[in-house]
Amino acid sequence: MTRTVQQLFDLTGQVALVTGGSRGLGLQMAHALGEAGARIMLSSRKAEDLAEAVAELAQAGIDAQCIAADCAKEEDLRRLAEETVARMGPIDILINNAGASWGAPAEEHPIAAWDKVMNLNVRGYFILSQHVANLCMIPRKKGRILNIASIAGLAGNPAEMETIAYNTSKGAVVNFTRALAGEWGEHGITVNAICPGFFPTKMANGLIEKLGSEKMAQGAPMRRLGDDEDLKGLTLLYASDAGKHITGQWLAVDGGVSAIIGG
Repeated sequence: MTRTVQQLFDLTGQVALVTGGSRGLGLQMAHALGEAGARIMLSSRKAEDLAEAVAELAQAGIDAQCIAADCAKEEDLRRLAEETVARMGPIDILINNAGASWGAPAEEHPIAAWDKVMNLNVRGYFILSQHVANLCMIPRKKGRILNIASIAGLAGNPAEMETIAYNTSKGAVVNFTRALAGEWGEHGITVNAICPGFFPTKMANGLIEKLGSEKMAQGAPMRRLGDDEDLKGLTLLYASDAGKHITGQWLAVDGGVSAIIGG
């Protein structure tokens, strides 16, 4: 029997692991999944930030726990997946969101900083996806993986932005998403990417201040930056059975910026 829209979007009883989930876009996505009924495991490096985020989710009536982990370290990623399963049960939804950026002219960009960005933004996504899939998704023939990319991975930047490692990593995430979707579809796993534009987050605030929030907003067809609701709808679509036939795709949530810069 065909399910209703409400049933297709319902995540009651499912377990979602959200990296970089203690603030910003990660916390917004955790709210979206929790509001749809999922039980949430948040992860980031700082335990105190996670405790605040869990308290915020609890106040909203969401069942949430947390594990401090560095998503640039293989041993932490494996521990994160295994401890989540031990505490909450098999992981149904994985959101790869933990990330880093670095601002420097390409000709002066430190190699160590390049490696830091790539290790967290690309290598970390792969290791955690692989481990979660082997632990939970492939054996159960179902799963949802959401990778947070960026419109910075769709095109080059204005020269003053100077974030070549970040752009390169997010371009890699887009094609990582496609490649993984192609391999894991047979296991009932969907893999999709979200490409946010500019949102006022801790990572983006320095650049927003440098370039000017009003100028950046005026550069978007919608004439504004992202807010604390704008990722919720797409997150829920990708994570739920409403999106069960969508895989290997990316979608920009950017007020239309990528539509006018050739993204």
